[in-house]
Amino acid sequence: MPEGPELHLASQFVNEACGALVFGGCVEKSSVSRNPEVPFESSAYRISASARGKELRLILSPLPGAQPPQEPLALVFRFGMSGSFQLVPREELPRHAHLRFYTAPPGPQLALCFVDVRRFGHWDLGGKWQPGRGPCVLQEYEQFRENVLRNLADKAFDRPICEALLDQRFFNGIGNYLRAEILYRLKIPPFEKARSVLEALQQRRPSLKLTLSQKIKAKLQNPDLLELCHSVPKEVVQLGGKGYGSESGEEDFAAFRAWLRCYGMPGMSSLQDRHGRTIWFQGDPGPLAPKGRKSRKKKSKATQQSPEDRVEDPSPPSKALSRTRRAKRDLPERTATQRPEGTSLQQDPEVPTVPKKGRRKGQQAASGHRRPRKVKADTPSLDPEGTSAS
Repeated sequence: MPEGPELHLASQFVNEACGALVFGGCVEKSSVSRNPEVPFESSAYRISASARGKELRLILSPLPGAQPPQEPLALVFRFGMSGSFQLVPREELPRHAHLRFYTAPPGPQLALCFVDVRRFGHWDLGGKWQPGRGPCVLQEYEQFRENVLRNLADKAFDRPICEALLDQRFFNGIGNYLRAEILYRLKIPPFEKARSVLEALQQRRPSLKLTLSQKIKAKLQNPDLLELCHSVPKEVVQLGGKGYGSESGEEDFAAFRAWLRCYGMPGMSSLQDRHGRTIWFQGDPGPLAPKGRKSRKKKSKATQQSPEDRVEDPSPPSKALSRTRRAKRDLPERTATQRPEGTSLQQDPEVPTVPKKGRRKGQQAASGHRRPRKVKADTPSLDPEGTSAS
């Protein structure tokens, strides 16, 4: 799913692709989107973007003399699990383009589209960043660091460090692949208590005898966890492209795959945290690891998947699966639905959970016989990452 670097790259894309374009007309929303209508119409306006953590702000600015007279309008987007922006010819709209801004004539008409295949993305009118989110790990590093160290008494830091890193009140912009890469580089067990990891940073002070250049060199050679929360996302931004996401081109994926060291990589282990999100790691998971759960290890590159599908390593077909199919053949059909994005910032809010399967309310088995149920082999999702606020 898109994390801080992807939102930052998306804002760069909008500014570079749309900087010289003039848009006109109404903003068009797809009929299936549950997001609000955008009440904006102008004969000539420009679009600009900025990002903060896991949010992107789009500003529609009418040009002088544009009709009807209109004040600038700001929208704030959260990308959910699959959101992105694309600029395409009007006659070639992507299937899941849920919000569309059209260029004004003359010339070939283009459309800037917010594309969201899984429809967990969201936009709000007014342009205000979501309340409660902490400073951006990319663009507000000093404020971010101070906010974390000042609030270590918060109960969020009683949790494992892998879970604390998804709390957007303190780590705005960090998501599933970033937390794995950061902890791996520091060899920190993902289920170590967050406060135990971070309290030592309160005492960290550079020697007064060091020159400025020596202090910078020491910081680059031995970064702490909070410094990596800033520098690792910057590395993804410097890769260019669109980073992690299903709309990235093959070159983007190749660069991103080559950059990854831990997330979904062969030889790494994985466990689900208490929110059901998969954390990748190497070695001991730590003292707060979920009881009764065995870690799984990714075995070979032969079955390596693309980044967005790399969250879990599905088990190969086995006799046990065949027995399961036979055992379930006479069960009534069941359905699984996905719950929309939650609102808590204490876990990454962009990701839905899949509730347990069960018979629909009021559903009764037909008398005499039951219809056989088709059972599909397990396939990995983008990220089984919890239910609430990216």
